[in-house]
Amino acid sequence: MSDQPTADTPETGPQAPAPIPAVPESAPPPPSPPEPTPDPQIDAPPSNWRPPAKSRATVAAIIVLALCAILTILYSWRLPPFAGWSEKTDNAYVRGRVTIISPQVSGYVTHVTVQDFAEVKAGQVMATIDDRIYRARVAQAEANVAAQQASLANSAQAQRSREVATEAQNAGIANAQAQSVKAQADMRRARALVADGSISAREFDQTRAALLAAQAGVRQAQASRAIGTQDVRTVVVGRAGLEAAVESAKAQLRLAQIDLDNTIIRAPVDGQLSEIGVRDGAYVTAGTQLLSIVPRNVWVVANYKETQTRDMAVGQRATFKVDALGGALLNGRIESLSPAAGSEFAVLKPDNATGNFVKVAQRIAVRIAIDPGQAAAARLRPGMSVEVSIDTRGGRQR
Repeated sequence: MSDQPTADTPETGPQAPAPIPAVPESAPPPPSPPEPTPDPQIDAPPSNWRPPAKSRATVAAIIVLALCAILTILYSWRLPPFAGWSEKTDNAYVRGRVTIISPQVSGYVTHVTVQDFAEVKAGQVMATIDDRIYRARVAQAEANVAAQQASLANSAQAQRSREVATEAQNAGIANAQAQSVKAQADMRRARALVADGSISAREFDQTRAALLAAQAGVRQAQASRAIGTQDVRTVVVGRAGLEAAVESAKAQLRLAQIDLDNTIIRAPVDGQLSEIGVRDGAYVTAGTQLLSIVPRNVWVVANYKETQTRDMAVGQRATFKVDALGGALLNGRIESLSPAAGSEFAVLKPDNATGNFVKVAQRIAVRIAIDPGQAAAARLRPGMSVEVSIDTRGGRQR
């Protein structure tokens, strides 16, 4: 048996320490225990920690993005430096001289020579109206003119006839005066003869009666001459009325001719037609709307708030986007500003003399001329909606 006591053997005396076994030098060291995983919420970084340094390109990109964001916010809210140099509105439309075509005479439409949305030139025939009645009126007016001219010619002939009669009356006056002179000579001789008794008193009385008759004949001839003169004046005075009647008849003829010409409806200007509202055989009256012509000359009218027009002036540049053209951008210039707010041209003007008055910003119309040489401008049509921006720099009133 071994000399070493077992663990179960009770010791009666002091127990001796157990001997430490010898470890050979060539044996490997015992493995170290695993280190615990650091917890970011518990294990805080040291106080001298710094994020990794960024490159110069990254810093420049961040600064540029920040500046762009700031400038976008300032531009959207129209804050300095973007405040005041540009005024915008979406209350703007393309305008043009839309011409409504209506007949000046009534009648049945005999022929329509154009189609919907066709291009027409000034003077081109678009429709015709039955002209038989108007041709008859022209012929009647021509006959009336001829009758009045004949009356005027008769007046001229009557004047010449009266003037010839006046010459005959002048000759009658001369004859009566000669008879008066002869009667006066006979009277002088009769006075001498009756004094010495060569002739009787009866012959003297006959001579005296002949003198008185000759004198009465002179006065009668002069009265006839005065009547003839008045007859000539009457003809002359009446001629003025006949000349006026001739001019009136000619005016009636011109009116009838105008009505006849108006049976042919022609295009007043170059442009494009609207939808045709009349067909062959339709009865139209004067003023009936048949169709419309839209010339190519268009412009833009933008309705700005009155507070936006402070710095606007004629000649300032303007840009506008057209909704119908996919937002195509066009250029123009301010041509004129309305002389009054839109409410002043309304049929029923607002009455603000009440206790519940609410201030409403008024609108001022601004007419913008479209710059030439823009291809997209050929597609503009009156009534299109646009968004306008006007550069008001340089227009501030001092």
